[in-house]
Amino acid sequence: MAITGDQRLLKRINRMALVRLVRSQPGLSRAELSIETGLTKSTVSLLVQELIDDGWLREDTVLVTGAIGRRPTPLRLDGRRLAMIGAELGVDHLCVTSMSLDGEVLECVRAGFSRQAAPEKVLQQLAELIVTQVANLTSARRELLGVGVGVPGAVLEASGVMAVAPNLGWRNVPVREALGMALEALGAPGIALFVQNDADVAALGEVEFASVPIGDPLLYLSIGVGVGSGVVVGGRLLLGGRGFAGEVGHIQLQANGPRCSCGRSGCAEAFIGLQAMANGLGCSIEELEARTRAGDPATLAGLATAGERLGVLLHNLWATLDPALIVLGGESCRLGSALMGPARQTFAALAQTANLDIPPITESRFGELAIPAGGAALVLHKLLLPI
Repeated sequence: MAITGDQRLLKRINRMALVRLVRSQPGLSRAELSIETGLTKSTVSLLVQELIDDGWLREDTVLVTGAIGRRPTPLRLDGRRLAMIGAELGVDHLCVTSMSLDGEVLECVRAGFSRQAAPEKVLQQLAELIVTQVANLTSARRELLGVGVGVPGAVLEASGVMAVAPNLGWRNVPVREALGMALEALGAPGIALFVQNDADVAALGEVEFASVPIGDPLLYLSIGVGVGSGVVVGGRLLLGGRGFAGEVGHIQLQANGPRCSCGRSGCAEAFIGLQAMANGLGCSIEELEARTRAGDPATLAGLATAGERLGVLLHNLWATLDPALIVLGGESCRLGSALMGPARQTFAALAQTANLDIPPITESRFGELAIPAGGAALVLHKLLLPI
């Protein structure tokens, strides 16, 4: 049995190695894959045919070059048959997205919920949204590879338990188990489920669906009601010893500063979290956005101060992690240059003092869908891991 198991594992590793290569270098032929992997041509030919049959790869059109002899057939990811579902469990909303293998958003649905709702009720509502997406994929003759869920808190990855979510007031919620039971009760058993912190999955979305290789390490900074980050190094998430890495919203920026939702004082989130900024200006989040669009002087001044704090946080993370690329995401990006301008200026000024250049800073490719798209990417990431 051990030998059979080893052979199956080796085959899976080789299959996914071929998928990763074709994804990173579209157009590779079977012969080129053999050279890249060191596998025999016959092994590559067999595995590629299986991957084509299973919906992972497709043969592309052979270009006519005028050369004598049989031309190699280029291979690409097949975005027509397989799909992943990504879900966002926000602090007051749910978003479920289905995505193709090559990163196309197929469908998206949103729903709100009360922060006072019990975790079981919210997860039941999320399960209902997922089941609808599963049915739609089935109708479209697509095979579901799995469901990935991004949640606003620290996750124990092995168990799928959300250890703590300060902005929801949830602790030790078995998200994966509860969601799996709800899906089974709704007639959708056996779905592969993965749960991870929302900023972590958003970071994966930037990497897994990139059309070309991007900066490594990649730092994704999520700024919304909560503030968090995800770091991808060498194609893998940096999770920390307990899975709590990336909780940068709780880096202390000022001793004895304003109280944070986590119970401590002076955390970054207490300065640059969306709700904290709105509270500081005596308005709701919706009013904050409206005043920003209208150019209200007091609002712009408050956001400039918050932006400077954000710039300090960016500098501290850069000095600690040395990322090759920084991606900004979250609802606060809607505040635009009023917040991000002072942040970039402060960051650049601090770096210039040390005679250093800051790394490129960009916004998430998926915008407000960064977390559900990242949930879909989490499924792909788990399947493509070499071991």
